[in-house]
Amino acid sequence: MEWERAKNIILIAFVILNLGLAGLIFVEHNRYTLTPDRISTIHAVLSENNINLYATPMRRFAPMRHLDISGFYYDVPALLEIFFDETENLIQEETDERHYIFKTDNSSLEISNGFIFFDNSDGLGENIINGTITREDAIKISDEFISEHFPDFVREMVFDAYGGDGVQIIYRQQYRGQIILSNEIEFLITARGIEWIELQFGRVIGYSAETRMIFAPDEILLTFMQKMRHEAMENPIFITSIDMVYLLEYASDREGQVYTAVPFYRIFILDNDFEFLINAYTNVAIF
Repeated sequence: MEWERAKNIILIAFVILNLGLAGLIFVEHNRYTLTPDRISTIHAVLSENNINLYATPMRRFAPMRHLDISGFYYDVPALLEIFFDETENLIQEETDERHYIFKTDNSSLEISNGFIFFDNSDGLGENIINGTITREDAIKISDEFISEHFPDFVREMVFDAYGGDGVQIIYRQQYRGQIILSNEIEFLITARGIEWIELQFGRVIGYSAETRMIFAPDEILLTFMQKMRHEAMENPIFITSIDMVYLLEYASDREGQVYTAVPFYRIFILDNDFEFLINAYTNVAIF
């Protein structure tokens, strides 16, 4: 009889404990979630300042960890294998420390200060097109290159270039669902194929152990409003997208260095391809 009573007491204690934990989880979840009232308020405040929010703001703003990323230094032999069919007869020019230039008759690869620039006057790849390049054809060419050599990069932006005779396409690295803005590959593609590629990226080491509070999306939008209110007075502004990305603000090309990439809110507006960035930790804009 005493054992049955003890079991009932233990069971009741477990039920109460689970209810308490569920309550704490609920409170913690709501602490970092935008309420409908806050969303309605930010819409109204922006509208009063001639800024229209046509995007659904992120509702969750739980603490986030920063990313550790290496500096912009590279495996040069691996890059040569990517950009040149044959590497035995490459001409290497005399350069300064950590500055490399490799050439053939029609192409060159330059690595300097953490930037990689490949230029090919004949167009790179087998997909050479006669006539006018289309966005669809250009995307197919660059997607094939990325899929083969940099599969963790995703296409982010596509622009017309050279008065419509070319297409510029930008890819960024994606790590566990998060875009790393500072790890970037950009193409110029014309009817001859890939004419140049510019790259800059560090090796992702991983997330830090500690989390840090971030500002809520409505607070970020207020900062955007303060920065853009004068422009909005002349012409209405339409926010079309707001998301979260990681950005490495400071880096070098010295091997062995590790730097911190922090979360940034990214805002796009209608008829403008510029990315408006606001630090999620500090609520400071860098545009």
